Amino acid sequence: MYHKVTPQIVDALRAIVGEQNVRTDGEALEKYAHDETVGLWAQPEVVVFVRSAQEVAEIFRLATRERIPITPRGAGYGLSGGAVPLFGGIVLSTEKMNRILEIDPQNLMVTVEPGVITGDLHRAVEAEGLFYPPDPASLDSCTIGGNIAEGAGGPRAVKYGTTKDYVCGLEAVLPSGDIITCGGKLVKNVTGYNLIQLLVGSEGTLAVVTQIILRLLPLPKFRVDLLVPYDDFQAAADTVSDIIAARILPATIEFMEQDSIRAAERLLQKTVPYDDAAAHLLIQLDGNRQEAVDADMEAVGEICLAHGARDVLVAKDTRTRDRLWEARRAIVDALKHESPMNHMEDVVVPRAEIPALLRGIKEIARRHSVRIVCFGHAGDGNVHVNALKDAMPEGEWHALVPVLSEEIYRLTLSLGGTITGEHGIGATRRRYLPMALDPAQIALMRGIKELFDPYHILNPGKIFP
Repeated sequence: MYHKVTPQIVDALRAIVGEQNVRTDGEALEKYAHDETVGLWAQPEVVVFVRSAQEVAEIFRLATRERIPITPRGAGYGLSGGAVPLFGGIVLSTEKMNRILEIDPQNLMVTVEPGVITGDLHRAVEAEGLFYPPDPASLDSCTIGGNIAEGAGGPRAVKYGTTKDYVCGLEAVLPSGDIITCGGKLVKNVTGYNLIQLLVGSEGTLAVVTQIILRLLPLPKFRVDLLVPYDDFQAAADTVSDIIAARILPATIEFMEQDSIRAAERLLQKTVPYDDAAAHLLIQLDGNRQEAVDADMEAVGEICLAHGARDVLVAKDTRTRDRLWEARRAIVDALKHESPMNHMEDVVVPRAEIPALLRGIKEIARRHSVRIVCFGHAGDGNVHVNALKDAMPEGEWHALVPVLSEEIYRLTLSLGGTITGEHGIGATRRRYLPMALDPAQIALMRGIKELFDPYHILNPGKIFP
C-alpha cells in the first residue's frame, strides 16, 4: 500500500526544508518512534522539521505522489499513540514552528504557530493581563498544535471548557498540498460548515495545522485553591454535586484517591496533608472581585464540611497553590515510576455517575487481581483509570489489558458515558470505536477521511478499526 522512503526522497525532502531539518540517524528515529503511550513503538524512516505552511504543502505533494505515509507530531506527549508512525514513512515535526505571532488585546485574540508550548502561551498572555484557560497536565511540555489535534482539556474544563471552545481561526495544509484558512479574529461565524471544529480533535488524520487564532479572556484578578480530604469517596462525590447545585462554578474540581496521592508523595519525596484520607478534592475558585471569591470559598467550605470533609485547607499565595498542584500534576509520572508497564484509560461519564463508575472499576480490579488507581476531573466527569502491571508476568499482563479495557468501556457506556474524554482514540482505542459509535456515524467519519485524504497518507492506522 505504501512505498519506502528512498535516498532520492530524502534528497527531495532536504531540498524542501534544508539538510539540517532532515534526520535519518538512529537517535532521531528512536526518539520519534513513540509518544507517552506505554509499550507502543514504531520507527519512522525519516524525521522532517518544518517551519512554514509552504514547506508542509510541498512535503504533502511529494508524499502523495510517492505514496509515502506521514505522521504529524507536536511534542510527542500524547497518550493514545496518535504521533506513533505505525507504517514508518515520514514523521513531520512542527516543533520548530514555535512563535507567538501576535497578542491582540483589543480583540482578545492571540495568533500562534503549532509548536508553541502551552505553558509558554499561558505566561505570555498573562503578562498582558489576559487568560488562555485550557491547561492539560503536560502544559509545560505539550504544544498548542498537539492540543488542537487531540481537542485537549484539563482541570479548568469544568468552568472554561476545552481547546475547541477557544479556536477561532486556523491555517491548515491538506494532504493534497492545498493550504486553507478557516475563520479569523471573529466571535461569530456561520459561513458554511464549521471546518475549524472538524479539524479540532481530528488527531492529525485530516490536515496539519500551521497557524492558530485563539480566543482569550481577561485574566481573573483573584484566585484561591482548596484541598479537601475525605474518609469516603461517596461523600466527596456528593460534595461536587451539591457545589454545582448551589450555582457555584469552580474553575476546577479535581479528585485524587489515596493510592494516587501516595504514589505522588513517593515520587516527589514530599508529603501531602491528610495523605491517609480515602480521597481528596482540589477545588479552585477564581473571579474579578475578592469579595465574590471569598463568598464562594465560604459557601464551598460549608458544603464540604457538611459532607464530612476532615478539613478545608486554603491556599491563597502562589507558593502554597503550587505545592498543592505539584502532587496532582505528578500523578501520571508517579504511577509510571511505580510500574513502568501500565495502561491508562480516560473515560468520561455524567459527573453524578462518578461514584458508580469508581465502584465498578474497583470491582473489575478485584475480579482480575490487578491494581487500578483512579484520579481526574470530578467537575466534568472525566476519570483517568490507571491499571498497573506491578509484578504480574508479562504474558499475563498483555492478555489482560484488552479485557480490562473492554470491561471498563462497557461499564462507562452503561452509565451514559463514552470511552475517551480528552486523550483521543489514536492507535490504542480504534478497535473499540464500534462500542461507542453506531455504524452510520463511523461510515460518515470514514467518508470525511476519504474526502480529505483519498490516498490515506496522513496519520494512517489511527481512529478507525
